[in-house]
Amino acid sequence: MRYLYKLSNELIFPPLQLSQSDGLLALGGDLSLNRLLLAYRSGIFPWYNDDSPILWWSPDPRFVLTPSEVIVSSSMKKILKKNLFSVSLDKNFRAVISNCKKVRENTGTWITDEMIEAYCELHNAGYAHSVEVSKDGELVGGLYGVSIGLCFFGESMFSLADNASKTGFIILSKLLKEKNFELIDCQVYTNHLKSLGAYNMERDKFVSIIAKYTKYETYKDDWNKWLNGRSTSDFIAPDRFLVE
Repeated sequence: MRYLYKLSNELIFPPLQLSQSDGLLALGGDLSLNRLLLAYRSGIFPWYNDDSPILWWSPDPRFVLTPSEVIVSSSMKKILKKNLFSVSLDKNFRAVISNCKKVRENTGTWITDEMIEAYCELHNAGYAHSVEVSKDGELVGGLYGVSIGLCFFGESMFSLADNASKTGFIILSKLLKEKNFELIDCQVYTNHLKSLGAYNMERDKFVSIIAKYTKYETYKDDWNKWLNGRSTSDFIAPDRFLVE
């Protein structure tokens, strides 16, 4: 087992090559805005429990999705066309991250109270964004993540109704494509995200891509205006029929 690097107050991370086989790289430090931004730009993210120190990870391979390649299944197309859900962005960040924590409390969650406050600070600074999915006026799903340049680093999602989080993720992917985002970081493999088009990428390639695209200007404004009044059905291309 490799030595686990312990962070000090200095804003620095060890080389990614020093990570354990599972991606664990370092422990300690803090969740200050500047350290979190440095972590994401470096291909690192925090993931830990209340009863452990802050743990920093950089898995290899990395699970990612290209916004232009999000998969919308035929069943999801039907759901989006029916406008069963309404989608908004940045309207209630704290509610989204709090629900992401709540739905995992029985099985263990890495979203500690300290994490919630740190990411709310990122949100207030324009770096963290949320997607809210509602049905009949009630919040039933959503996701949040960190945006730097033309990269979006997904953190967590929740769903209280079938296909709610999928709806939010698909709409976000479509919007990021419109804004020329290069990559969505999904961190680690899940069947849920694989069904939406996510795939494994070697860490060296991932780090090379984010090193380039996080240098672009960061969209720190209210992302909800990107919807421009559109509903979910507006994000599905009309069916094409062959005329014989």
